[in-house]
Amino acid sequence: MGSKAIADQKPHVVCVPSPGQSHIKAMLKLAQLLHHRGFHVTFVNTEFIHNRFLRTQGPNSLDGLADFQFETIPDGLPPPSDADHAATRDTSSNIEAIRKNFLTPFSDLLRKLNESSISNTCPPVTRIVSDGFMPFTITAGEELGIPVVLFFTIPACAFMAIKQLHALMEKFNLPPRKDDERSVTNEILDTVIDWIPGMKDMRLRDLPSFCSFRNVHDHVLFDFNMEVADRANKASAVIVQTFYDLEKHVLDALSIMHPHVFAIGPLQLLLNRIPEHPMKLFTSNLWKEDSECLQWLDSKPPNSVVYVNFGSVTVITPKQLVEFGMGLAESKHFFLWVIRPNLVVGESAVLPPEFAEKIKGKGLIASWCPQEELLNHPSIGGFLTHSGWNSTIESLSSGVPMLCWPFFGDQTTNCRYACKEWGIGMEIDNDVKGKEVEKLVRELMEGEKGKTMKRNVMEWKRLAHEATAPHGSSSIDLDNLVRLLLL
Repeated sequence: MGSKAIADQKPHVVCVPSPGQSHIKAMLKLAQLLHHRGFHVTFVNTEFIHNRFLRTQGPNSLDGLADFQFETIPDGLPPPSDADHAATRDTSSNIEAIRKNFLTPFSDLLRKLNESSISNTCPPVTRIVSDGFMPFTITAGEELGIPVVLFFTIPACAFMAIKQLHALMEKFNLPPRKDDERSVTNEILDTVIDWIPGMKDMRLRDLPSFCSFRNVHDHVLFDFNMEVADRANKASAVIVQTFYDLEKHVLDALSIMHPHVFAIGPLQLLLNRIPEHPMKLFTSNLWKEDSECLQWLDSKPPNSVVYVNFGSVTVITPKQLVEFGMGLAESKHFFLWVIRPNLVVGESAVLPPEFAEKIKGKGLIASWCPQEELLNHPSIGGFLTHSGWNSTIESLSSGVPMLCWPFFGDQTTNCRYACKEWGIGMEIDNDVKGKEVEKLVRELMEGEKGKTMKRNVMEWKRLAHEATAPHGSSSIDLDNLVRLLLL
């Protein structure tokens, strides 16, 4: 192959999301933005996730383009017993696989791609853009001499919190022994943490949930996130899905710790500025979408419907399901509730017979919906959410205030910021009660606090659109990222 052919080749980024719905969704958006900027993209899913997409989206859904291709690596785990319902692995299994099984097949894939460049079927790999929660990519990049950029699909405040785990170990004597009750007392959880750069008025309970060891899996999550934070120091750059005005103090503090920090978000607003992108038609949902949702919303007045969705990983007990259901029903407001097949622990979702009678004409239960399209529908007036970061930033971008019921991980931090820093959310107690749900839904949809939250979220929506306009902070950071990736 002549030197001109090499010079004509596109820069080649390999994008590697963590194998979960929200991570894949965010990485796919970033990959589309890079492809639009002239990069050849290889998007790497696990075989398990890849096959799930083919089942949900159709056998040709991942055919890709000549310069946007999908590849797979095995996760080394046995197939799930219920393949139809298991759209993602459980968190502990994923972490074990990421730590033990991914490095060798990923390194082999990089070598294969570089060998393909010799026969001119694709350009040589110039950069790895990896999910921050796939730390093995740093090792692979070092072995093969390929710089790695880490993309964190969480807010800057949650990333900053993860970077404090060593300090938390020292100050709180973490992790506690398995029999240590200290870890779950309210006194400990309410301890004020006033020393995190760029973050104020935080309590231990406001940091990612595994910092306070309230769950049997938290030891695994704590150790893994320490590894994630340590490996981030070796990346050539860090991308966070946020925008400067939303988290300026934390981003300024992070910029002192890392040579290159890019705040690029909300990603969908940047994508919306691309008139036509061939991959835009691809949906990154691991469940089939229910088309009835949008038709049902069309028949409802503006700002009249509460949208309820606990995301792709949260699981709830049958009792919690009933408390949420009866609270929504008694609020007398319209609601659209997404109950995915594996939402309820260990069994199918069963609501009491009187629930169906109470919600006649008022409520719709769906299995999965196109969330961003739905949040932008004029009839949506509020969002009852688990406070996952994709859901939070999508709600903010759409001007929809929230009721927050965080489940685990960064969701507790996201909830704290939504409710206390940004003034766009109200928190539902972890021990959920129907009466509280009813009261908060009414406050959200008709109360003075709800009106204040609506005004606040509309201002954040304006700032999000400003950040993603041609000379906005996120657009400038995207330009700077592209320059770095071309070096």
